[in-house]
Amino acid sequence: MNTTPTRHPWTRNPLPRIVPFFALLALFAFLGCPEPPWRSTLYPQDWTPAYEDAEGRFLHDVSYAGYRNGEVEPPNAPPGNTYNVLDYGADPTGATDSNAAVQAAIQAAGAAGGGVVYLPAGLFRCDGLITVNASGVVIRGAGPDLTRVYFTRSVDMEGRNSLTFSTSLSGGAETLLAVDGENRSFVVKVDDASGLAVGDDVTVGWVITDDFVAEHNMTGTWYSFNGQWKPFFRRQVVAVNQAVSPHEVMLDVPLRYPAKVRDQASVRKESGYLTECGIEHLSLSNAVDPAAAWAYERVHVLSLQNVKDGWIRNVHSFESPVVAGSGAHLQSGGIYILSSKRVTVTDCRLEQAQNRGGGGCGYLFEISKSGEVLTRDCTGVRGRHNFIQNWDFGTTGCVWLRCVSEQGNCLSFEGDPIGYACHSEYHHSLAMACLVDQCTIRDGWYGGNRQDWSSGAGMTVTQSAYWNTSGGGTLRSWQFGWGYIIGTEGMLVTTGLLAGASAEGTEPQDFVEGLNTGALLDPQSLYEDQLARRLGR
Repeated sequence: MNTTPTRHPWTRNPLPRIVPFFALLALFAFLGCPEPPWRSTLYPQDWTPAYEDAEGRFLHDVSYAGYRNGEVEPPNAPPGNTYNVLDYGADPTGATDSNAAVQAAIQAAGAAGGGVVYLPAGLFRCDGLITVNASGVVIRGAGPDLTRVYFTRSVDMEGRNSLTFSTSLSGGAETLLAVDGENRSFVVKVDDASGLAVGDDVTVGWVITDDFVAEHNMTGTWYSFNGQWKPFFRRQVVAVNQAVSPHEVMLDVPLRYPAKVRDQASVRKESGYLTECGIEHLSLSNAVDPAAAWAYERVHVLSLQNVKDGWIRNVHSFESPVVAGSGAHLQSGGIYILSSKRVTVTDCRLEQAQNRGGGGCGYLFEISKSGEVLTRDCTGVRGRHNFIQNWDFGTTGCVWLRCVSEQGNCLSFEGDPIGYACHSEYHHSLAMACLVDQCTIRDGWYGGNRQDWSSGAGMTVTQSAYWNTSGGGTLRSWQFGWGYIIGTEGMLVTTGLLAGASAEGTEPQDFVEGLNTGALLDPQSLYEDQLARRLGR
């Protein structure tokens, strides 16, 4: 297909010019009106994704986050038949184990090419683990207050998930870039694109070379992934132009960082994602005896792995009957999204992890090596890190919209009666172009140089923004290159340059604008405004 790609194809329907800002200020002052709305200098009325100021500062277009790149909502009526777990022998009283019955309904839906596995109102006990490994399967309850599923397994749980959507990805041919891929560009250029076609799933990535490490002032700090090729951007091919030299490959979502030939940057085909699968309208719990919860690390109640165009909707946690009266909902982790893209997590509430110690425990909403994940209208309460990007390179373009984080709390040992305050955070290896948007943060959010913590986490975030945050918590932002805090209400903001090893890579000081004026920020949500612009609404 000989189509010449463009860098920013959606810049149609430009918005009309408005009265100059200072003229508006004068008018409001003359009329004795309340203060007018204000716009960020980095987001003028005629903003496009190519915009940047004289200092080279810019905001990424993160409107591609979510199911099908945010262009439609996850379906309320997925295709396929409905498989009621009661028909497979599930017990809605919780008196007997329903694990095999629920798994049998899932297998039946998968064998039919997809369908809805329905858990009606009731309490369902699962003594084992549940796995979904077929596309098109949706697990649905009658509502989080009506359908409750609790998992009791408490042995051999290291790094396991009570309920997992997962499959294996297959790698295809690798095509090296002929020239550096530009930040914010939809196009990568290769010498020979004959092995790529419209519709292919691909990743754009590169080797963590010594030069890449040194460029980020992380020599001696980053070490876990040095010398390895890493998938940074999970994309789909939308056009291929072989009429020019080098050939041009156009992607569905722009790059979020320079992809350099120096680092052996390349495009790799991949296949095998689970698609069009989700879980919704129920509550989950896997809390167990406290000693058992502290015996294992990184136990999540729900995980999506190698999923594209999937969703988690209206899923809550609840106090497990196994430890009734304790208030405990989760052994350790809540939702874990790994190596996935175009996922929406919406209207979820997770709280009360038992094990909030070290080793990756107590993470309520966790994203790792995934792109364009939208976490919207979700609440995390009393985890170690309620919302977290974690482990390895490749988390990019993720959005947390109108989320609430409160009572983040770390525990030092089993039975620790007090613990200490912990925050949501960027935790590992250079998350790129992410957005915390219109969130209520009552504890805090952190991103910076974690040095040798967590096996050399080092610099954890770059080119990411906090937009219209409130809640009285703390924002601590020391990003690589530019980071952005725009519009706050009642937040304590810390961006001052540090000293010593923790300062490596943190210059220049992050951009701050509109402290304690977030209520007047226009637009109130950056993600929603960017999405409306891209879709011409």
